[in-house]
Amino acid sequence: MIKPDRLKKGDKVAIVSLSRGLLGEDKFIHILDIAKERLEKEYGLEVKVMPNALKGINYLYEHPEARAEDLMNAFKDKSIKAIINAIGGDDTIRLLPYIDFDVIKKNPKIFMGFSDTTVNHFMMFKAGLVSYYGGSLMNNWGEYVEINEYTKDAIDNAFFNPIETYEIKPSEYCSYVDKKVRWNIDNINIKRDVEEEIKGYEVLQGKGIVKGKLLGGCIETFIYLIGTPLWPTLDEWKDKILFIEVSDEEESELPEYYFAWILRNLETQGIFNVIKGIIMGKPPVKEKYDSYKEILSDIVSTDGKHNDLPIIYNVNFGHAYPIGILPIGLKCELDCDNKKIVILEKITE
Repeated sequence: MIKPDRLKKGDKVAIVSLSRGLLGEDKFIHILDIAKERLEKEYGLEVKVMPNALKGINYLYEHPEARAEDLMNAFKDKSIKAIINAIGGDDTIRLLPYIDFDVIKKNPKIFMGFSDTTVNHFMMFKAGLVSYYGGSLMNNWGEYVEINEYTKDAIDNAFFNPIETYEIKPSEYCSYVDKKVRWNIDNINIKRDVEEEIKGYEVLQGKGIVKGKLLGGCIETFIYLIGTPLWPTLDEWKDKILFIEVSDEEESELPEYYFAWILRNLETQGIFNVIKGIIMGKPPVKEKYDSYKEILSDIVSTDGKHNDLPIIYNVNFGHAYPIGILPIGLKCELDCDNKKIVILEKITE
């Protein structure tokens, strides 16, 4: 895997909208203003918004080739050092016919985002490029009032001041979806309420230390990926540490059924036979914390009979709050006895 260079002041970053075109809607454009000012003033970066990124929901839905064009041109542009996706959605897979994997491989640079952007990360994986699960423009760079300290620390350690090994520690605070500040220009001075994180990482099963390269994303997107050229072969899954999270912000039980169905698909493919461990993100809905934990444990250990496969639960990434950044393709260590997750190499060069 090719690891991109770190960022430094004066570098240019590109903004793309590869899934739902929220960023281009009038009522959300203020989030771009917040993120752009923060990237420029706090981080000293030059921001380039790609030509199609602000064309809105309807246009980008009707023109997946325009979204892919922005991504490909951002990779081709030698002056651009990082690409930040605006937000997730549900149809990024439609970009696949328009992706040139050689362009990605020959022009390595930082790519970040999460949720439906999982599909783009699997594109990067196929091209052999390390990419970064986390740091979407609207959710993180454009966070109202300020970027929370946990995410800010992750950004610094991933992209600006990488160290030889980096421990991804549990946050001391958390917030569930009921405390989410809704995107509205009238709310820009409202900071999200948080509470003390009393659970920390939970080791659901496994012991000792295992090591493997990270691969995964938002589990709901796997249904788009399975059966396409982007889905890794069983050999490519071998010795990986699978990380998964859910986008579930609903009161219904349907998302939990989806979660179980996809886990059973992974088990049937034989993936649990070859991976080294599983990292599961904090569920966004507080009331579903235990149900997701039980489903994961039951399917992996009881249904799949993998009761010694290490699982660390309640990790800060994806749709949780706050979130860190997981580097796809880099070597990671799970220490079940001490409840630690450590990236064993610099996250960027």
